Order: sequence, then structure tokens, then C-alpha cells
Amino acid sequence: MITMIVGEIANFVAYAFAPAVLVTPLGALSIIVSAVLAHFILNERLHALGVLGCVMCIAGSMVIVIHAPLEQEITSVKEIWHMATQPSFLLYVASVIVLVSVLVFHFSPLWGQSNVLIYTAICSLMGSLSVMSVKALGTSLKLTFEGTNQLAYPETWFFMLVVAICVLTQMNYLNKALDTFNTAVVSPIYYVMFTSLTILASIIMFKDYERIPQSRSLYAPLSPTSATRLNGELLRHVEEDVRRTDDEEKVLRRQEMY
Repeated sequence: MITMIVGEIANFVAYAFAPAVLVTPLGALSIIVSAVLAHFILNERLHALGVLGCVMCIAGSMVIVIHAPLEQEITSVKEIWHMATQPSFLLYVASVIVLVSVLVFHFSPLWGQSNVLIYTAICSLMGSLSVMSVKALGTSLKLTFEGTNQLAYPETWFFMLVVAICVLTQMNYLNKALDTFNTAVVSPIYYVMFTSLTILASIIMFKDYERIPQSRSLYAPLSPTSATRLNGELLRHVEEDVRRTDDEEKVLRRQEMY
């Protein structure tokens, strides 16, 4: 529990120092570390499919790091507020609110228990807004600790409120998805949808494509990296299902023997 809290705090701090398009996709590395530690500490054998899935996730992370934009210098929360209120991002926010409302009030009661995309789409859409707000809040706190007080601005507290609302909604429907569907199905779909929408929101709000060196390209890693990481996640979870099935068969055979 302590290490998880420390990890989440470190992840929050990372948004204040690096672009969201870089920090969010690298979250998959925690899955890789967990798999490796489980292999050596808990004696949970990592089979060929699991190793291949981990390698593909790492490959996707490397592509994202290579093509990541440069971090933007921000001196006040007012600058972030100006980015958040530009027409293009307001249109994105309005689209997210409309889509989430339709999914929650229309599709969720009808097909939420049978279609995994309903709950994961709600989590991913709200998650993209929560990351943008976390980025703004983290930057505000960083500037405050550096000596430029940003807590006096109402925009900082507004971003804090948005973070609370988005995270609570996101966690609520993520728990519903995990309670209803297999984790092996929910995790890769949610991760890829969440990462893709976060990258899209960051491109719209922070104009990341304007700060990419000419030797790099932001759009190149989007589709192949998402596909690579999705395949890696699927392979890793398939390997876990195969291992779980083998364990269940062994238990049944032992029970039959006795």
C-alpha cells in the first residue's frame, strides 16, 4: 500500500515536469515491473506469451519516448487557463461531457452489463480530462513551491475540483467494469483507450505538435504504438488466463484423486 501511494505521488509529480503524452503511456511500465517481481518474488512463472507481451509494451514505450515533444515552459496558472479555454479544447470538453452523459444515462442501463466498451469508454473519456487537470494542478503546485504562489488564483482551485470529480467518476466506472468483466479484457482496452484519448486531449490543449523537433514526429507513434501496446497487454493477460486455467485443472485432478 505504501509503495502504491508513493508511486501515485511520483506519477502526479511527473506531470509537472514532462508532457502528458509522455507520462501517461509510460504508466504501462508498472505492469511490466509487477510481472517481473511476481516472477522472482512470488514464484509466478512468466511464460513465453507473457514475456512477449512485456517486450512489446517496452517497445511501444521506447517509440513514445523517442517521439515525445519538448516540455513547455509555463510561468503561471493563467497560461494553463488560457490553453484550457481556447475554442478547440472547449469543443473537446463539450464533446466529452455529451458522450459521457449519453453513455451514463442511455447506454449504461441498457448494455453496461453486456458490453465492456460502455464502462471503459466512460473511464477513458473522464480520464483524459483528469490528466489535463492533474497536469495543470501539478504545474501550479510546482510554481508555488518555487516561490511563485499560484494558490491565490481561483483557477488553481477550479482545476483541483475538476480533478476530484473526474477521478471519482473514473474510479466508479472502472470498478464497475472490473466487477462485471474479466480483468484480462478490461485492462488492455481501458489502457489503450485512456492513453489514446489523453494524447489527443494533450495535443489539443497544449499544442504538443508545435514543440516537436524536426527530427521527430508525434503522429508516427500513435497508431503503431497503440497497436503494439494493446497486443502486448492482450498477450500478457492471455498468458495469465492460460496459467490460471492450468492451475485450476491441477486442483480438480487432485480433488478427483482424493
